[in-house]
Amino acid sequence: MSEAEIARAEAATDRVAASAPRRAVSLAARAGVVLAKRAALLCALLAVVFAAIELLPGDAASAAADRGESAADTAARRHLLGLDRPLWERFGDWMTALPTGDLGTSAGGERVTDLLSAPLPNTLLLGGAAFALTLVSALALGCWAAARPGGPVDRVIGFASTVTLALPEFVVSVGLLLLLSLWTGWLPAATMTTADGSPASWTMLIMPVLALAVPQIGWNARIVRGALADQAAAPHVIAAHLDGLAPRRVLLRHALPGAWPAVATGAATSTGMLLGGAVVVETLFNYPGLGTVLAGSVADRDTPVIAGVVACTGAVISLVLLGADLVRARTLGARP
Repeated sequence: MSEAEIARAEAATDRVAASAPRRAVSLAARAGVVLAKRAALLCALLAVVFAAIELLPGDAASAAADRGESAADTAARRHLLGLDRPLWERFGDWMTALPTGDLGTSAGGERVTDLLSAPLPNTLLLGGAAFALTLVSALALGCWAAARPGGPVDRVIGFASTVTLALPEFVVSVGLLLLLSLWTGWLPAATMTTADGSPASWTMLIMPVLALAVPQIGWNARIVRGALADQAAAPHVIAAHLDGLAPRRVLLRHALPGAWPAVATGAATSTGMLLGGAVVVETLFNYPGLGTVLAGSVADRDTPVIAGVVACTGAVISLVLLGADLVRARTLGARP
């Protein structure tokens, strides 16, 4: 290597080293801006939740009323719960306490934080397992299909992905219950819990995880396949093929890194779908998670509990979306 080439290489290295702190600051600033926007969006969503519960017929006081209870007793309970105060005042007090971790008090007099302390880890376990299964399966299927574009495997995976992403969670849940529980008896139909409220056996997680993951595997497999198809036309991927590298190496080392922004965005979007589908899946399988709590609190018109569930799930989704944004920004910023 000549001295001029060595000098150019050293200059390029110095530029990369000098730009690294700027990229870190830029990513931190971007994360701060995104978090602020997501926090504002979550606040608006919580306001909509309070308003929507207010518009439903009845309230927590009337839902908890015994048969034959007098109107005076119901009014006294309504005053005790603070439901006779203006909506904006109740929402303001709840939002003021939210940054301290106080999610208010349920209609039954229990702190919402304590009420959600057991179901939240169960839902995160269920959603995390379904998310991991979705990501691993989608990457494997998408790469398998992209390895032989237009071939039988590609067509079969494309068709199966289209079918599965169109299936609602409750349809998948019913099918799994029939196949794996009622017909074969391999797995328990309902979830039994221990004294601390967690599932009694890991086998009780299998069907709920599959019910959540199957539709999202189809969706994300199509995203991975499409992203890899776009990368196949990229100059560096074409150059790798012309250099005689093995197709598998080109796919995994050259095409897949460029597909990560689309893959991360699709996976992050699936987080909301997984947590939303948990309401149905947890109810069907009697799983002790936030979905079961949310279904009961909607029937009881228990606004603090509903808002607490929305706040917890919204925070998790916002963090996952932030991670996807950072992956996308870092990957695109690292491209030459």
